[in-house]
Amino acid sequence: MNIIGLLLAAGSASRFGSDKLRHLLPHGVPIAVQSARHLRPEVTRVVAVVRDDELKNLLEQEGCQAVVFDNADEGMGASLACAARTAGRADGYLVALADMPFIRRTSIAAVRVALEKGAPLAAPYFRSQRGHPVGLAGRFFDALVALRGDEGARELLKQNEKQLTKIPVGDPGVIRDIDRPSDLAPPVAV
Repeated sequence: MNIIGLLLAAGSASRFGSDKLRHLLPHGVPIAVQSARHLRPEVTRVVAVVRDDELKNLLEQEGCQAVVFDNADEGMGASLACAARTAGRADGYLVALADMPFIRRTSIAAVRVALEKGAPLAAPYFRSQRGHPVGLAGRFFDALVALRGDEGARELLKQNEKQLTKIPVGDPGVIRDIDRPSDLAPPVAV
């Protein structure tokens, strides 16, 4: 199946205090690049929406198709619509956030497999909390390209909640995004 990754990498990072997507993880890889490296092998191709040419170049070196979105300040919904338009129609989409570099490839693969088995919508759940990436069947293409504002696909998922396949995973990375430098500290075991 033609399942495309939509990597959202055009956020402002205002809470981080600097460019978080290019911030190096302890092993020397930028946050957005690590997110792309986990997503890329699990999908047909990755379309990344970015704010600038520097990040565009970094992600293109990782095999992503990257597009600079000049209207990124309109919010995540607008960025997601841009990614879907750029990707075009496909059998399905995995919507991933570039500030979530700790998602395991097995979690990404589980969402992709759910789409391949016919799930209209799919998402990983860690301890009853919905995470990323979120899978959407190709029939949601028109809804994706119509998104606006900062909600992303949240309202779309809410309106179609009964069609959502919930995939339990033992991967805290599916809910661990990086908003502040302190979010890079190792998680405390619970």
